[in-house]
Amino acid sequence: MLKFNILILCIFLFIKAYSQDTVMKFNQLTTEEERVILHKGTEMAFTGEYTDNKKDGIYTCKRCDAVLYKSNDKFDSHCGWPSFDDAVDGAVKRIPDVDGKRTEIVCAKCGAHLGHVFIGEGFTPKNTRHCVNSISLKFVPEKRK
Repeated sequence: MLKFNILILCIFLFIKAYSQDTVMKFNQLTTEEERVILHKGTEMAFTGEYTDNKKDGIYTCKRCDAVLYKSNDKFDSHCGWPSFDDAVDGAVKRIPDVDGKRTEIVCAKCGAHLGHVFIGEGFTPKNTRHCVNSISLKFVPEKRK
């Protein structure tokens, strides 16, 4: 019986230690960021911080800091939200939207809601538009040498 109790204790401690190591740490979000990122909301068009940003750099996930987009993939779609015709390989996951018509895009690392992807609009040669909420992103400017 003692060996059994020790075995159970060891298993419990292993599981606890393992789960603490694998728990993802997230950045603190404001109420509005939570509304968009966690509850799949949308910020009002033409109000986002990065809609007209033309600086060189990268865009990361506001929730987990994963690199999502490069500035050279950003383009002016005049839709009211930042638009990208490509994402960093494996950084963005596409899932059918609950409305059955659109395709939602989320951070592949943490599942944060980013926006929607549209295909076939003809804005760029890649024929793809990732329409992203600014509030879901952080911009990291390119360091000048």
